[in-house]
Amino acid sequence: MDRLWVEAAEGRRRFLDRIALSFEPSHAAATLAYEKAMRERNKLLKEQIRDAAWYRVLEAQMAAAGHRIHTARQAAVQHLATAQQSAETAFPTADLQLIQSEGDMPLNEAEFVTALAEGRGRDMAVGRTLIGPHRSDLIGTYASKGIAAKECSTGEQKALLVSLILANARALAASEGAPPILLLDEVAAHLDAGRRAALYDEICALGAQAWMTGTGPELFAELGRRAQLLEVHDAAGTSEIMTA
Repeated sequence: MDRLWVEAAEGRRRFLDRIALSFEPSHAAATLAYEKAMRERNKLLKEQIRDAAWYRVLEAQMAAAGHRIHTARQAAVQHLATAQQSAETAFPTADLQLIQSEGDMPLNEAEFVTALAEGRGRDMAVGRTLIGPHRSDLIGTYASKGIAAKECSTGEQKALLVSLILANARALAASEGAPPILLLDEVAAHLDAGRRAALYDEICALGAQAWMTGTGPELFAELGRRAQLLEVHDAAGTSEIMTA
């Protein structure tokens, strides 16, 4: 996810959906229901089907699931904002904004149904649905500098990403009464020694079980004796794990 801020919006939606899912388990079902109904609607659009009866059922399904998706995403953004504001951390605060590429997201399910119905002609011209949570984007800003995340340095982008992951963990610990298990692949990449030390201190302070990978033991020197180090080596075509 190191290129989260500079790549396409789809990756940022997936990132936010994983966070939303951590707070609302039904988010996955809503996402699947929405995508299934939208695929069927898009098929009708591409085939130039004009019978409104074919669309009404699908659009009702899209509106119901789409509103739930948008609500869960907004709640996730608020959880992250609250967790960042209340924390003493060495990582920068990321101001987040959920936007739509085609106007505003309908305020409720009924408005969503109306918007889909009114947009059929435009959607048919391009062969796809142009409004809904599949057109959302997560915009991040380095709060103290007022700089868009996509314009920050590689190190700053990574620090903002780590800040959000830690905020997600803190918010879950507060709501569930226990911290989540953290799986952090190459988390130390692009972090200097000071930021690595701060990251490890915050993970330990969370009291979470954390699995972290890296290309060498020097990346975890700041952990000292607070962690168990496992080294993976190639041995005759198989992986061998050794306790350091």
